[in-house]
Amino acid sequence: MDKIHAMQLFVRVAELASFSRAAESLSLPRGSVSRQIQALEDELGTRLLHRTTRRVQLTQDGMVYYERARDLLANLDELDTLFQRDPASISGRLRVDMPVPVATKMVLPRLPAFLQQHPGIELELSSSDRLVDVIQEGFDCVVRIGELSDSGLVAKSLGQLTVLNCASPDYLTRFGWPESPADLASHALVHYVPTMGIRPQGFEIWHDGQSQWIKTGGVVTVNSTESYHAACLAGLGIIQAPRVGVREALRSGKLVEILPQYRARPMPVSLIWPHRRNLSRRVHLFMAWLSEIMKEYVD
Repeated sequence: MDKIHAMQLFVRVAELASFSRAAESLSLPRGSVSRQIQALEDELGTRLLHRTTRRVQLTQDGMVYYERARDLLANLDELDTLFQRDPASISGRLRVDMPVPVATKMVLPRLPAFLQQHPGIELELSSSDRLVDVIQEGFDCVVRIGELSDSGLVAKSLGQLTVLNCASPDYLTRFGWPESPADLASHALVHYVPTMGIRPQGFEIWHDGQSQWIKTGGVVTVNSTESYHAACLAGLGIIQAPRVGVREALRSGKLVEILPQYRARPMPVSLIWPHRRNLSRRVHLFMAWLSEIMKEYVD
């Protein structure tokens, strides 16, 4: 058995969750793919995949093996271009994750130029408000906004995002302009929580190195940044959001900054990745590019 080839087949089946689709993508008979992965499981002495009539799913051992196999195959690809200095020669797959505003406002507008320079790179971009498991889900690097709690990961600070207090003109027409924190008692806040069921803390004011929380009204609670901004645009209340996420709405007059002297704590932005001794050239390249474009948005 060619173990490297079997490993490549296994990774493709795991990513497509299907023997048939994997075989089709590689122009191989389905039975051949199935037999080689069975031989790989026999040699390893463990089951890597749960097989049903409808789908294929990784076992716990399969998840661990997939992560290691993916790294090993990436390193083998890297060896093929180790002594090639042309950036266009760098190839392989990258899997990254970042919050939706970072992806839509900062990264995606610049991504075509990066991929034109490096046509051999294939990018898997995940973006949501969910905190992914960097190691378990096989991410090469992740952008995080907020305080970090991950252990066993390497982190690099990219700076901080200024947080603004915003409301829609319609909201301010109906409820008036708050001029001090005391006025917030008669105003509504759109509450954001990462998980429903968590009690919102209220309006944050960063003063003398500490956060102060002021209770306000507000009957809408959301758990996604897109809904958070949409609720503010609809006149449902005040939000506290990074400047980059509301910059276009402020320019167009759809939102207005309020209480500029009472802002929340700036949000730290970090780039994190698994603690591996050697990162591939394409990961280093992407992280350097990402760090550079983020300079335009962070303080």
